Amino acid sequence: MKKTLPIMIQGTHSDAGKSLLVTGLCRIFYQDGYKTTPFKAQNMSLNSYVTPDGKEIGRSQGVQAEAAGIVATADMNPILIKPSGHLTSQVIINGKPLGNYEATMYRKDFFEHGLEIIQTAYDRLASNYDIIVIEGAGSPAEINLNDRELANMRIARLTNAPVILVGDIDKGGVFASLVGTLQLLEPEDRDRIIGVVINKFRGELSLLEPGLKWFEEYTGKPVLGVIPYLQDVYMDAEDSVVLETMSSVHEKKEIDIAVIKYPYISNFTDIDPFFVEPDCSVRYVTNRKELGSPDIIILPGTKNTIEDVQFLKQTGLYADILEKHQKGESFIFGICGGYQMLGTDIADPFQVESNIGSIQGFGLLPIKTELLKDKTTVLSKGELAFNNRLFSVTGYEIHMGVTSYTELVDSFIRLEDKTDGAKAKSERVIGTYFHGIFHNDAFRAAYLNFVRVSKGLTAKEDRESYNRIREDSFDKIGDALRKNLSLDVIYKKMNDYTEQGNKCRG
Repeated sequence: MKKTLPIMIQGTHSDAGKSLLVTGLCRIFYQDGYKTTPFKAQNMSLNSYVTPDGKEIGRSQGVQAEAAGIVATADMNPILIKPSGHLTSQVIINGKPLGNYEATMYRKDFFEHGLEIIQTAYDRLASNYDIIVIEGAGSPAEINLNDRELANMRIARLTNAPVILVGDIDKGGVFASLVGTLQLLEPEDRDRIIGVVINKFRGELSLLEPGLKWFEEYTGKPVLGVIPYLQDVYMDAEDSVVLETMSSVHEKKEIDIAVIKYPYISNFTDIDPFFVEPDCSVRYVTNRKELGSPDIIILPGTKNTIEDVQFLKQTGLYADILEKHQKGESFIFGICGGYQMLGTDIADPFQVESNIGSIQGFGLLPIKTELLKDKTTVLSKGELAFNNRLFSVTGYEIHMGVTSYTELVDSFIRLEDKTDGAKAKSERVIGTYFHGIFHNDAFRAAYLNFVRVSKGLTAKEDRESYNRIREDSFDKIGDALRKNLSLDVIYKKMNDYTEQGNKCRG
């Protein structure tokens, strides 16, 4: 019987650092010669990842697979929930849409089937990998939901995984949140926790040590590590919780980028490469007062295009964006749902995303979109022409809309069998279904230089490769965990739990 070692990371709350620890452990175990995979049984996220076989999973699991040096599969995240309206979400099973579910209906009707799906996916991974690093969701102490949860302690029991509990000291109250979480767990689940990790620590460790000693004496649980607040580490975010801290407006830079943060924003990791550009400041904008006069306005992806257009109209951002375009103040770039918004009309005849039948878009590109029941999820590559140069680009598509041209217009990208996107003659307005378009270093550099020259600035030629920076970040995270975690204890507990589980089965 194959010996597979599981380890599970749970957190005191969302954004405590679960994804970071899983990513770092995937990199460490990979470096140590183990065939390693991430696993998240159920994920609620609007940032998704397309596998090579056209399946859709949570973005964090795709990134963690990259850190582990493997190709992502749907088994790594068998259930993905994508909020699409008030108390309504699209449910993705094994990488393909099952349908839209109201929250209470999903919780009531899906539990047993969900467990079967999770077990089957995990068993397939266990037959192929040495180590499985499992990520929880939210908090295991949601006592109002724990009777039918599919993400935390039930998964730890199902997989016989020892659990590390992580808390975020940067938000304050880390000891209270760790102790409170432990006290709210059932005794058997509390016993499964092999220790805690304190994440995002700034300052002098000696000042924290009395608290660590008190915690260990009070709870009987060891502190397995204190992870410093990691600077200059770039890792794709799982959900919009992080957006409150992602703007880079501490200093005014030469190119001001405003990203429109509508209620159902999705796959905003498309914006990540701009955060490493030394001449770019990035702002997430939710209202007219925040918009200002940006050089670039980015309309990112959305899980509910029509309702997010409604949001733009109700807040006045719609009119302001049009005005910035008409005055020639801002370049506008739309991705996926943002691309659909740039057209004249968006129709949803089958209520795929909302019960609103249709809405008018910005009318800045001669396109119209109809949302259909079938979903496109595919890795893509093609060639685009921009500013009299040709660029080879790669990306991925996740959309339920079909967009057509209403009159002759320049397409943006040419693929083997079709074209994608559209652009104005001036190239000041561009739309595309290609997620990850700005991860293409040569095109991103050309686009930013196009904006610079339009402002009377000189072109900048010494831009770094974002993909290299991102790969280096996996090593930085792994190095930080090696330095600050009790890895010998973690390895021992993983082996102990597996041996005990095998004896029980035997």
